[in-house]
Amino acid sequence: MEFFHSQESLTAIQWILRAITGFLFLILVSKVMGHRSFSQLRLLDFIMAISIGNIIAHPLSDEGLGLKGSLISMSSLVILYLIGLFISLKSVTLRNFLDPKPTPLIKDGQILFKNLAKARLTIDILMSEMRKGQIEDVQKVALALWEPDGTISFFKDTLYQSLTPEDMKLTIKPFDLPKTIIKEGKFDFEELSGSGKDEEWVKGQIHSTYNLDVKQILLATIDKQEKINVIFYK
Repeated sequence: MEFFHSQESLTAIQWILRAITGFLFLILVSKVMGHRSFSQLRLLDFIMAISIGNIIAHPLSDEGLGLKGSLISMSSLVILYLIGLFISLKSVTLRNFLDPKPTPLIKDGQILFKNLAKARLTIDILMSEMRKGQIEDVQKVALALWEPDGTISFFKDTLYQSLTPEDMKLTIKPFDLPKTIIKEGKFDFEELSGSGKDEEWVKGQIHSTYNLDVKQILLATIDKQEKINVIFYK
């Protein structure tokens, strides 16, 4: 346990042991703190983000510290991170520990208070997340799940869900993402090539429709129907 104590210098093995100890300790602390502390980040990603930043910051700001120890520590953490990802793919037990199953917070319009406390969330935070999802009433929620990355997924009761064209038996056109062929007065030749049209054809269309030069256009897109939509400089 000599690597635990302060010393004038450490061997490479001692640096690696320090990295492993710190890595495991951060996992434990993060689990105790709960997912709210690293919202929108997976557990291992959160640990890597805070660890690497701190490790590299000290030798870069303190001229008395060398880079050797930090580089060894960072390399060790990256290896541990990759090992953790690999094992979690193979081991269901470790996967459930690092990324547990979603926790239900609302079911059939009823708030599950015990699970709310388990997720270390308050009613105010839950209501705030509902407002972000444009849900104004808890009773409209069929299910709300506290996800492993710290976010909340809301599913409205079918009675309050928006009608879709499929529900109304409507025939709709397939999805079409227009290609941006002109940006800030210049052609995007890669997108233009993908549209199947050439520069002269586009210039002719723009001139005949708008009587403008390409340089006067801020943005122009083309869809599968060969319709060009143009936004001009103001």
